[in-house]
Amino acid sequence: MSGKRMPARTAGRRNPGVRTHSVSKRRKFWGAFKIAIATLIAAGFAILFLMPIILTITNSFMSASEISANYGSVFATSESGGKVYISEKVNLKFIPDMVSFSQYVTVLFKSPDYLLKFWNSVILVGPIVVFQLLVASLASYGFARYSGKLRQIVFFSYIILMLMPYQVTLVPNYLVSDWLNILDTYWAIWLPGIFSPFAVYLLTKFMKRIPHSVVEAAQIDGAGEWQIYRRICMPLCKGALCSAAILVFIDYWNMVEQPLILLTDTETHPLSVFLSKINKGEIGLAFAVATIYMVPSLLVFLYGEEYLVDGITYQGGIKG
Repeated sequence: MSGKRMPARTAGRRNPGVRTHSVSKRRKFWGAFKIAIATLIAAGFAILFLMPIILTITNSFMSASEISANYGSVFATSESGGKVYISEKVNLKFIPDMVSFSQYVTVLFKSPDYLLKFWNSVILVGPIVVFQLLVASLASYGFARYSGKLRQIVFFSYIILMLMPYQVTLVPNYLVSDWLNILDTYWAIWLPGIFSPFAVYLLTKFMKRIPHSVVEAAQIDGAGEWQIYRRICMPLCKGALCSAAILVFIDYWNMVEQPLILLTDTETHPLSVFLSKINKGEIGLAFAVATIYMVPSLLVFLYGEEYLVDGITYQGGIKG
């Protein structure tokens, strides 16, 4: 029996293992191909989004004559001061013909107005970020720990205020600031920013994800509300606090409407407002100032990127 041949029909069949291996190879190939296409598309969008930043940084090292030769037609005006149509093709250059630091020398040493406006931005934004997080963490703890009809009404009011654009509340803020006699002072910017509802909403949603068993265990051990807030909620909310700090900083670092309306003294305006007032003869300075103005936002984002992602993707008080 052992010497008999296998039937022709059985011998002609393909090995199932070979077929499975071939299918697996095809799936791996198409999977890798899709990942490569998705990566190329994402890289293309990333380059498009980064082009204005790269253009601003590289052009800040151009000389005034080179900038005027490349972009002068964009800012051209008629003899009466009106805008004219562009008669020449704009030349977008990413690499300067000759690197020049003259724009930065003017901004940092020869013209103190730019640095003054930069520090105005720091003075305006710093207290808002610190105290908004402090107020928001305390309010969020109350919203997360306690429930009731009054709590729901107040929290719903926070959501409505958060959904409103700032332009809607600008007139009431102006009237209240005038009534409090703080108009044309930093307090007119600080107070609405410190009590902004955005961070309260974000942290409340985050704190409500903390398991009740963790809080109950702390209460059994004799911890009071202040200890629960300081030793349990705050450490667990570190990612959310960093996320809120980054978003609040970027939001108020770029504010324009608030200073224009609430601060009539131009000496107290931040650099974000001053950038829009640079005239056509200072295009190179505009590139240099914009580059300096981008540095804090980029540093904050790059340093806190991990915390930002962690705060957004966090799904519970205990990860694992």
